[in-house]
Amino acid sequence: MQDFPHHYLAGATAESTGNVTVTSPGLEPIQTAGPPEFGGPGDVWSPEELLVASVANCFILSFRAVARAARIDWISLECDVVGTLEKVDRVTQFTNFEVRAKLVVPPGTNEAKAMKMLEKSERVCLITNSMKADSHLEAKVTVAEEVLS
Repeated sequence: MQDFPHHYLAGATAESTGNVTVTSPGLEPIQTAGPPEFGGPGDVWSPEELLVASVANCFILSFRAVARAARIDWISLECDVVGTLEKVDRVTQFTNFEVRAKLVVPPGTNEAKAMKMLEKSERVCLITNSMKADSHLEAKVTVAEEVLS
């Protein structure tokens, strides 16, 4: 593992209508749009779905690391997450993430130890631990040049 801090680069581009293209160096671009609840088409990933999926993804990756360190053998892990979005003091925000995990282990596995490893994975998930991270805006406005017909 590299020393901290780690920095991750992602970007997004869009025109006044249509999908947003999300990019990161070395990765395939992803098309996104608002979710149906905000008038989006519902046929591409939304930022809300990406955030909730990040919780599920991070939980599984955290479990892999925790299980490896604890020397717990396992076969598969399915994780579904329900994120609840609400208005709190006139601010729209996620207020809860319900993580539902189904772990399959080989016969003879200590089930209590496996459950403790699942619980530890929830505690160490860096995505959920980062939800109240500071956000800082650096912005620039550019006026488009007039297009002559």
